[in-house]
Amino acid sequence: MQFVLSFLTIFFLLIESINSVSFHLPHNTRKCLKEEIHKDTMVTGEYDITDLPGLSTHLEVKDTKGHTLYNKEGATKGKFAFTTEEFDIFEICFETKLPYGQQPHLTERHTTKEVTIQIKHGIETKDYDALAKANKLKPLEVELSRLEDLSAAIVSDFAYMKQREEEMRDTNESTNNKVLYFSIFSMCCLMSLAIWQVLYLRRYFKAKKLID
Repeated sequence: MQFVLSFLTIFFLLIESINSVSFHLPHNTRKCLKEEIHKDTMVTGEYDITDLPGLSTHLEVKDTKGHTLYNKEGATKGKFAFTTEEFDIFEICFETKLPYGQQPHLTERHTTKEVTIQIKHGIETKDYDALAKANKLKPLEVELSRLEDLSAAIVSDFAYMKQREEEMRDTNESTNNKVLYFSIFSMCCLMSLAIWQVLYLRRYFKAKKLID
């Protein structure tokens, strides 16, 4: 039993994703990260930005509709959290601006920041250590709870993928039907035009007495 639990734990850890990104941000530069999140999902982020005197960084988290979920001027180190209300693509943007007049006196080393951010969502945000302490759970019970939550998350992801597949199939079928009807309509128009041309030319030739 313990071996099976250990195997399942390793398996789920392999498929579990925690997005940790690190990059350099020069002055007067804006960089954004995009994350596609499901509906009713808890999202947490932890960031660490190099602190340089006189050079501040603006951090903003927003959705595709322009709603601001987190906004921090002069961000250096901290955390943010929010819960999604619907499926959407969320954007996390960092922007560093150098105050006017300072650029000639600073080198690139003094105007480039290193940004590190770790994003978690869904089951990744749950603190099982705190849950174990609050409910006085044994390590085996904590692992079972964790595996149960991971299994539920995987089932939910498969259900969502199935729903998207059904939506795409319905869209393809609807598009095929529209193309079929348009093709039939085009053929009818071409046939009607061809028949009209034949009748017109026949009357014309008869009027010119070129045919009987």
